[in-house]
Amino acid sequence: MEVVRSQKKPSSASADGVSTIPLYRSAPTLEVRLEDFERFAVDRLLVLRGISDGLARGKKPDEMEKLVSDLWKANMRHPNTSEIIDKDIISHFVLRLVYCRTEELRKWFLSMESTLFRYRFRLETSDVHRALMTELGIPYKSVTNAEFEGLKEKLSQVARSIGQQLPTSDTVYYKVPWEEVSELVGSRRVFIKKGYAYVALNQVVSFVIPHFRSHLSKALVLTNRKWTSMIREQEKDRLTPIVEALSTSYLGPDYTQDKEFGEISLKDIDQVARSSFPLCMRHLFDSLRDDHHLKHGGRMQLGLFLKGVGLKLDDALAFWKAEFSQKVGAERFDKEYAYGIRHNFGKEGKRTDYTPFSCQKIILSTPGVGDHHGCPYRHFSEENLRAALGKMGVSSRELEQVVDKAKGRHYQLACTLTFEAIHGASCDTGINHPNQYFKASQNILKEKKQSTT
Repeated sequence: MEVVRSQKKPSSASADGVSTIPLYRSAPTLEVRLEDFERFAVDRLLVLRGISDGLARGKKPDEMEKLVSDLWKANMRHPNTSEIIDKDIISHFVLRLVYCRTEELRKWFLSMESTLFRYRFRLETSDVHRALMTELGIPYKSVTNAEFEGLKEKLSQVARSIGQQLPTSDTVYYKVPWEEVSELVGSRRVFIKKGYAYVALNQVVSFVIPHFRSHLSKALVLTNRKWTSMIREQEKDRLTPIVEALSTSYLGPDYTQDKEFGEISLKDIDQVARSSFPLCMRHLFDSLRDDHHLKHGGRMQLGLFLKGVGLKLDDALAFWKAEFSQKVGAERFDKEYAYGIRHNFGKEGKRTDYTPFSCQKIILSTPGVGDHHGCPYRHFSEENLRAALGKMGVSSRELEQVVDKAKGRHYQLACTLTFEAIHGASCDTGINHPNQYFKASQNILKEKKQSTT
């Protein structure tokens, strides 16, 4: 989009100055600095990932409403209050560009943005609800006073059954085809007559969301076409690297080198692997010990993780050489593989000090035949996942919960439940990084050891 400062007021502010929710119908004509382009997107991504975790944990609607409100306040602030709406709009469109690129990314973004819209909508006033319905072009009209009086008793019965205030002559209802509010019909929270549902104003989110979702779904497809046909190539030296990195970006602490636990000794590495490696790294470690070889993806994923937990370069070279030389010989290892290990530590090539992979990056990887990298909760068959979890010591009851979350594509929550099952301690923040798993595990084991001495 052309970045030009607009002189018009954003359409998402009402005439009386009360902020409402943007509907993101068209890209903004706003001047955006490159650093804000990325920073605003990261802030919104923190909100969406927080929502994803809340949904995966099965939080109730009231809990989700509070969570969304807290996430929004914590991450979408701006020093200049007049710029908050601009930040909202810009961050949405940046992430729309990020998540338009594959069907899987589109599906996740559509679900999270619709959930965000749902709970922001619920927090708004009835006047804002009406304004948004008008802007969305929703055609349903409110029930007339005469029709309301004829149905008042039935509507009161429904309100009473779901714990809502009894309707009065001032209560606004909308007459909607019942199939438009299937969630209300399915939970018996609405009165139906002759194919129409009578929806109270405080329930209209149930038919507003499908309209919002439908528009966004179509917009994501169109954005993908523009991205692949034009934007990606035009912006290959400026925006494209940012866009392509954001969907797998890790937004937590830096785990380039463990600063709390210091060095990991080679003589202790097997014991530490059994006690504190997450399943993805445990699988790679065991595969390396069994086969004395890992393909490039596995070497990168495990190698950077080991670097992050405190394995120094000299020890890393000794560790990998001891394994690989059993299969390819010491001379071939020195010629073909040692360079890659030194490269990960920033000692070769561009001398970049590479960081360990985050959960998001590992989940979105695509291991092929003979590969062992990737996320077991996503890439393992159910049978293999059950076997691996049992080997780690997850009990049968907890194992079922983990497998259930993996089936539901809540891979990080499945890993979090595994952590909690093995360590007998909660992890409220959730697992977002293999090195976070390791660090939390080591802390718990250290505390247990101190309590017994």
